[in-house]
Amino acid sequence: MRGPKGWLQRLRQWLLWLWHHEATRGQKARGLAAGVFMGCFPIFGLQTLLGIALASLVRGNHILAAAGTWISNPLTYIPLYWFNYAVGCRVMGPGPALPSLEALQQGAIWEMGVAISSRLLLGSTLVGLASAALFGGLYWCLLTRNKRGSAHT
Repeated sequence: MRGPKGWLQRLRQWLLWLWHHEATRGQKARGLAAGVFMGCFPIFGLQTLLGIALASLVRGNHILAAAGTWISNPLTYIPLYWFNYAVGCRVMGPGPALPSLEALQQGAIWEMGVAISSRLLLGSTLVGLASAALFGGLYWCLLTRNKRGSAHT
């Protein structure tokens, strides 16, 4: 199976495997929430490892934690981290203006020091907590509803 149909079929099989993976509803929801939380932080290369570590601490599913970190990906990095920074500015007060897109791509954001990073990290924490609660809660509700539906058939 090659081409778009093959990829869609593989994606569907992988999602079904994740859905039916051995774990309680709570473990699955906590794992996804842990991954989503860590995915909100700009710690490229460590998000998956830290998501799995956090899932271990909260007794969550490791596979769903790894999958949850993909809330940040090459398509969502800039909007997500811009939003996190804006949330941090809302709480801490206005900070320096964000650098241009070109400067962001060259990694200049960390050169602006504590003023930007503190707002970004605070915003990432708040957005991560809210996102983890939202995604973990929705996933738990979906699993609960699905469990009830399959019990009646």
